[in-house]
Amino acid sequence: MTDNRTIRSVAPEPGVAKPDPILVVDHVERSFGGLQAVNVEHLEVQRHTVTSLIGPNGAGKTTLFNLLTGFDKPDSGSWSLDGGPLVGVPAFRVARRGMVRTFQLTRSLSRLTVMENLLLAAKGNPGESFLGALTRWRWQGPEMANEERAKVLLQRYGLRDMANEYAGSLSGGQRKLLEMARALMVEPELIMLDEPMAGVNPALTQSLLKHITGLRDRGKTVVFIEHDMDVIQEISDWVVVMSQGQVIAEGPPSHIAANQVVIDAYLGAHHGEVP
Repeated sequence: MTDNRTIRSVAPEPGVAKPDPILVVDHVERSFGGLQAVNVEHLEVQRHTVTSLIGPNGAGKTTLFNLLTGFDKPDSGSWSLDGGPLVGVPAFRVARRGMVRTFQLTRSLSRLTVMENLLLAAKGNPGESFLGALTRWRWQGPEMANEERAKVLLQRYGLRDMANEYAGSLSGGQRKLLEMARALMVEPELIMLDEPMAGVNPALTQSLLKHITGLRDRGKTVVFIEHDMDVIQEISDWVVVMSQGQVIAEGPPSHIAANQVVIDAYLGAHHGEVP
């Protein structure tokens, strides 16, 4: 496993190369009418780190997530996961290749139980095909393995007692936990989290933070969108800043907090001038 402290020696510059990138983005652009929402020239995400993606509202963060994970199509550009190109790959295949994402507004299937939500996301289900369903010996083993994996994840995320409850009965914070657990059923290498702390009470926020750093400690890579600088300072190995669709700064949290370009992007370039 790459030591996440390796990233600290990387120059804090937009588009800087990383020692061991898992995700590489090149010249990705996306416009809506006359508005250019994303214009990322080059971006690399270091393996086995927690990377925060921050920026003012409308900076293009979620749009970039949507593009990279197959939920939207770019006007131009390319990106790859572990060297494998992902342009034009639909979202479900992106997940199967090892990159999954969650949403700011959770998308649990409310009329399925918590356990069913997890099992639906599991890969390697031969019983889902017509012929496979007719041969019990083929699907019984994988199904049991998926159920055991789901139980482990539900225990880890504090949802074991809710396994047979409908997902629609969960609180907002519990739905965030369910979405993270469901994403892990795919056994991904890269997890993209879109504002996982939004709308979550302070007590559950601390639990979510521990789960995020726990993903990194288990050898996963995490990219997450967040606005709370205290959260970013606490758990990030690296921070990428977007503004008006572009990457304007990168670096460790301490560097970003003192970066005048970042301050100007959030507050306006003339915030310190006397009128």
